[in-house]
Amino acid sequence: MPQYPNIPSVTPRPRRAIDPVRLRERMVRELASKGIHDAAVLQALRTVPRHLFVPEALRSQAYEDTALPIGQGQTISQPYTVALMTSMLEVQAGMRVLEIGTGSGYQAAVLDAMRCRVFSIERLPELFENTRRVLQAMGIRSVHLMRGDGTMGMSAAAPFDRIIVTAGGPEVPAPLVAQLDNNGIMLIPVGEKKRTQRLLRIRKDNGRVFQEDLGNAVFVDLVGNHGW
Repeated sequence: MPQYPNIPSVTPRPRRAIDPVRLRERMVRELASKGIHDAAVLQALRTVPRHLFVPEALRSQAYEDTALPIGQGQTISQPYTVALMTSMLEVQAGMRVLEIGTGSGYQAAVLDAMRCRVFSIERLPELFENTRRVLQAMGIRSVHLMRGDGTMGMSAAAPFDRIIVTAGGPEVPAPLVAQLDNNGIMLIPVGEKKRTQRLLRIRKDNGRVFQEDLGNAVFVDLVGNHGW
């Protein structure tokens, strides 16, 4: 039998536990340094556990300011994008908000934390079921989920004070404009080429629709009757 020299045992170094509260606070400070100053938005991002909305293997990156894959060719938007779009939406507590593209459910959870009544539509069955389970496990039952073509909106629950579209399409879907309430605001990425859009803010005032270009945007594709 071969003889081996005595080798001192080495105690493996324990993995450093992730501290979500500390990481969220650091993320919020970073967002504030990048120009996000809406106190209600920052508080919501400080509260919502983003790591629960990403695959377990990526949770160590959950509070970095980057988009992450969530499967089905979809991503969870980077925190800065979520914070910026939420700020631009100008939401107030009690507002009825329609989200097109539930995705991971993170944006819906942020709006819920801001005490909005959230209605969200997801097209992909597997993603819809996964996100529904995540929200239920977190005890978030006030977000109303529907699976279907987001470009058609949710007429049964209309009108909406705010509409946020988290995917880019070739046009502003007419059904969404119709479901936007008077004095309402809609954010939507629009462009003639996929993954190359301009973020538009649509306002409705006494039946008239006004459009504001907020700059370049890159989002996953908006698929449906009024999308790609």
